[in-house]
Amino acid sequence: MVPRATLPSLTGLLVFQPLKRRYCAGCRRGPLPLLALEDGAPRCLDCADLGHLVFLPSGDTALTRRSREESTLSAVVVRFNRRKSRYERQGVLVEEAALARAELRCLADAEARQRRRVRDARHRAAQDALFAQAFAAEILRLFPGCPAARARAIALHASERGSGRVGRSAAGRALTEGAVTSAVVASVRHLDTPYDRLLMNGVPRHEARRRIAAAVATVLRGWTEAGLGSTG
Repeated sequence: MVPRATLPSLTGLLVFQPLKRRYCAGCRRGPLPLLALEDGAPRCLDCADLGHLVFLPSGDTALTRRSREESTLSAVVVRFNRRKSRYERQGVLVEEAALARAELRCLADAEARQRRRVRDARHRAAQDALFAQAFAAEILRLFPGCPAARARAIALHASERGSGRVGRSAAGRALTEGAVTSAVVASVRHLDTPYDRLLMNGVPRHEARRRIAAAVATVLRGWTEAGLGSTG
């Protein structure tokens, strides 16, 4: 009654948010917004003796953890993601009184947790600044003719936290020559060639890259040879 896929490795009871219209095998009520499985058959929460629980959506880790600690009975709610072919956690079902107690606990130390979040954010920002400096320094080592301000801008863009760009990859974090060069090439491609204009005019990406390859190579060669000339 639910998609055939590997269920998440979670301890305790599981409740499903069905993707299709499902009806309780016991009382025949439905369609069900949530269901439990008993011997492969769908059951509404009332028939599964879970009807007294309330739904707490995912999002607040502290509240979820404390609600489960306070609740004698709880269940994890999951939904199947067709695109990723896996079940994903949506929240938990807990006792209403347990949720209320957990909310009070969270309110009691909310200020301390906020201070900790601020400290953590500052620490991450300091780490990111140091890494961006190192990334910019490596750009200038490989391309000594690159303007310093441009190197800093490339480093900040490539290493932005949560961006998924090359600076956040394992190779980027290791400051490999390939990763640093990729960041520089991407910057040159977008800022020093008509690449973006070609894309806007409907030119396929691979063809657009072919057309501007010589221009990119010229800029990189200039930034590299400028450094060679200064040491000659």
